[in-house]
This record gives sequence, structure tokens and C-alpha cells, in this order.
Amino acid sequence: METRRAVVTGASSGIGAATVRLFRAHGWQVVGVARRADRLAALAAETGCDVFTADLTRQHDVDSLRDYLAASGAVHVLVNNAGGAKGLDSVEASSIDDWAWMFEINVLAVKRMTSALLPLLRASIADGGGSADIVTVTSIAGHVAYLGGGGYNAAKFAAHAMTEVLRLELNGEPIRVIEIAPGMVKTEEFGLVRFDGDEEKAAAAYVGVPNPLSAEDVAETIVSAVERPAHVNLDLITIKPVAQAAPTRIARGALVPRA
Repeated sequence: METRRAVVTGASSGIGAATVRLFRAHGWQVVGVARRADRLAALAAETGCDVFTADLTRQHDVDSLRDYLAASGAVHVLVNNAGGAKGLDSVEASSIDDWAWMFEINVLAVKRMTSALLPLLRASIADGGGSADIVTVTSIAGHVAYLGGGGYNAAKFAAHAMTEVLRLELNGEPIRVIEIAPGMVKTEEFGLVRFDGDEEKAAAAYVGVPNPLSAEDVAETIVSAVERPAHVNLDLITIKPVAQAAPTRIARGALVPRA
């Protein structure tokens, strides 16, 4: 049987890098995609994955990635993981440039990648691949609004809606559309990007929180969903640490039963 191949965006760190590692540990061929060539080179050396340097907010880069993939083998899974947040300001006061960036990476990049790779996914099915998967990593911010979330909420709500529509459009084809919506995940870069490199603000979100999710927790959820039997579609998976009941309802300190 042909080794299946997955394409993972945002692969230079965090959830994306963890997902590449786990796919490789499970015997998959993987193409990791991100902007930072040095990070990708280190990941390739560590895992044996293939890599492609691309800025997914540029159509030319996405087209080049599509052409590389078409020339180098079948594509069975697309993991749309690249994304991010900027700021916690109000709708009134927040930066329109931050909003534009969040829509570009969380929404338009997902649309670009989906449009570019769907023909390749269909081709892998026609060549005997059986089925294919499109996995998009959104956020609980795409399902529940919170103060300060304006632009990020809007972008992730849009990504969620796009995923729902895509599933309707692909009904009748053996292509699963899966949405992974994580809550609080402690990674090395998400908070730093949100707060323009302010390490103190980035760290404050996790102070006292017992066991926030790790990138590996989310990676396990992604790979597990893809490796279910082909007729089983986990349409939407919400994953949060036990300490988090909602975006802004987070326990800090030890979790103990009430008397």
C-alpha cells in the first residue's frame, strides 16, 4: 500500500511542528510548510520530513507549493494549521492592520490552500488513495466571543463558517472535512505574536493554570482524527484543558473537589 502523504502548514513551530513529528512517527510522508526556512531545515533534519518554504498570504507561493506537490507525489491530507492572533484591544480601538493580518492568515490562507490542493486530493483518490482529508485548526475563539477577542474572534468565526460550508460542498465525495478547535494551548510563540514580543504579557495568560494543553496534545487529536476509519468523520473536535470551561473561565491553582 502506498505511504500516505500529509501537508502541514505552520510547521515551523508549535502545533504544526508537533503534528509533523507525530505523522512521521506514525509512518506518514509529510511536507511541512512555513515561512522560516531555518526552522523547516531543522525539522527536516530531525524527522526526515520534506519541507517547502512559503508565505501562505501570497498566491504565488501557494501556487509554487501546489506545483511542487503535484510533481513530487500524491497528497492525501491537508492540515491547515497556520494562524495567529494579534492584540487584545477593543473593536473600537484595535488596529485595522492587525485585523487584516489575522484575516489573511486565518481565513484567506486557508481558502488559498484549500482551493490549490483540492484537485491534488481528488487525484490521489482517483489513483487508488481511497479517501482524503482537509483538517483546519481553528479555535474555541471561533465559537465563543470574548472581550478583547474582536479581530481574532471574527477571523476564527469566519474560518469555522468556511469549514462548515466546505463540508456541505464536498458532500458526496470521499473527502472528510475536519475542524479542530483548541482552547488554551501553551506554545512558544502564540502569545509572543499576540503581544508583539512582550514575554511578560505572553506568560501572564498561563500563570497558575494547571496543565494547559501542549502542542503535542493537539497534534495527537489531529492525527487520531485522520487515522479513523475512512467512513468516520469527526466533523468538529473541541479540545480544552480541564482547567478551562470557556475562553475566559479558567481555573488558576490546583484542581480540587468541592466539599
